[in-house]
Amino acid sequence: MDRLTFDIYEVFAQTDPLAPHQHQFSLLASSPEMALALAQENFLRRREIYSIWVVRRDAITQSGPAERARFYRRKKGYRTTEDYRYLVEKWRRYKQQPMTPETMV
Repeated sequence: MDRLTFDIYEVFAQTDPLAPHQHQFSLLASSPEMALALAQENFLRRREIYSIWVVRRDAITQSGPAERARFYRRKKGYRTTEDYRYLVEKWRRYKQQPMTPETMV
């Protein structure tokens, strides 16, 4: 007699086409099809949803503290107006005095 093996599946749901999928709960199932059926049965009774994803937990890869440096975001002030504030003063100086090669520095 074969015994069924169960895996843990994570369930993600999307409430409308523009919303992101958000983690809802975990469940035990013998196959991805069974996990999807159980997730739909659990969700469709409570509220209307647009989409459900089920993912076997061991298929999800996560980063740890060692990889944190990889996610460091460099300062990109050139994309905002913060790095260009010096131009206000520069324009003010150019308006007050005539432009010559010596003042263009």
